[in-house]
This record gives sequence, structure tokens and C-alpha cells, in this order.
Amino acid sequence: MDRLRGKVALITGGSGGIGSATARAFVAEGARVAVTDVRGEPGRLVVDELGEGAIFVEHDVRDPAQWAQAVSAAVDAFGHLDVLVNNAGVWRPAPLAEVTVEEARLVYEVNQLGQLLGMQAVAPAIRAAGGGAIVNLSSGAGMAGFPGQIVYGATKWAVRGMTKTAAIELGGPGGIRVNSVHPGAVDTEMVAAVAHHNEHAWDNNPVPRVATADEVAALVVFLASDESGYITGAEITIDGGLLAGPKLFDVNS
Repeated sequence: MDRLRGKVALITGGSGGIGSATARAFVAEGARVAVTDVRGEPGRLVVDELGEGAIFVEHDVRDPAQWAQAVSAAVDAFGHLDVLVNNAGVWRPAPLAEVTVEEARLVYEVNQLGQLLGMQAVAPAIRAAGGGAIVNLSSGAGMAGFPGQIVYGATKWAVRGMTKTAAIELGGPGGIRVNSVHPGAVDTEMVAAVAHHNEHAWDNNPVPRVATADEVAALVVFLASDESGYITGAEITIDGGLLAGPKLFDVNS
């Protein structure tokens, strides 16, 4: 249970779902974590549960100044910073004909710009600590097209591309490894709405169920740990085989 012993991580979108599961997994593996989110009360509840190995920072990932504050808070609390988990994101499904400028801008600013700003903000601190890892949460929608996901998918494809470029730019001796994680359906509040609409939506998966947030968190732990020291610039799916074959489905059907 010491795979992350001595490491300090900043985890965005940490108040629920994959973010809170990742924070719990990191602390269980010996890390100390700065949990950030725009939602203050649920974020503080997660940190209260985690104890002295965690702090909470209220943080809008769209704001460069708040990124600087979040990084400073982590370093001030724990002495250094080794890992960024770029997890914060929003989902606003809509077909091409119905996308609004306001919704498109929100999804872009949180999902894509937020991750770009995060990598910029943490890189100097991680380098100062002697190197580390960035894990960017993308999506299966960043690997294939899905109806009704034109804006969300565009941002998740962008995360995949930014990850590869950042891996090249931030690598080298004592550098930073950067990888993207591409979940399929995960048992979170967001996916629960789809499952309620169509309870058989994932029956055709080779693994015919949704993932748990803990399963995704376990992959993030691996990518943050020294066990993955030769992995960078990779996109790793965790989707129960959704993208393995031709049976793609419409989550809105």
C-alpha cells in the first residue's frame, strides 16, 4: 500500500465520482493530496474523510490565477508537488444542430483549456521536485465519435493530442511523464442519468457493465507511480472493450 509513498498530488474535480475515488486511492497508497473543485462543500467532505494527508482548495480550472493559488497551496502544505491529475470536466450532450455557443464555450473552457492551464501551472513545481507525472482524464469519446457528443468529444480528442505534445515537451532527464486515461461508462452521477434512460445501454460491451470509479482510480494510481516510469505520451482506454470492436452504440438511444 506504499506505491505513492512520499508523493504529493493535486487532483482537480475531486469532490465526487472519479476524482474522489482517485483521492482516496492516492492516500491509501501513501500520497498526500490537494483536492480541488468548484464545489466547496462536497470537496471539503472528501478531505475531512481523508484526514491530515489532504487539503481542499476551491478552484475553478478555467482561471489561471486560481491554478497558481492551487499549486502554491499544495506546495505550502506538503513541501513539493509530484503529480497532477487533470480530472475536472463537464458533459453537455447535444447533437450538432442543437449545440449553443454558451454550452460549447463552457465545455471547451473546462475540459480543454482547464487541462492546458493545469499543465502549465504545475510543470515548474513538478520539475523543481525532480520530476513526476501528469495524468489527463479524457474519455472514450476522445478515441471515437459518438452521436450527440460533438463538443464534448472534440474537447476529449484535444486532451489526447495535448497529452502527446506535453509528453514530448516535458520529458527528458528528471522530466514529467504525461499520459491520458480514456474511460468508457463509469458508475457516476453523470452516467447514471444515461443508464436510467436506457438500462441496457452497455449490454453489448465485452464486459457488459459500467466501470466503477475505483477501477479508473486504480489505473490513475499506476500511471502516477514509479511502476509506469517508461510510459509517457500514451492513451489508455478503460472501457470494458467498448472500442475493441465494431459494436459502438448511441448512448442517447
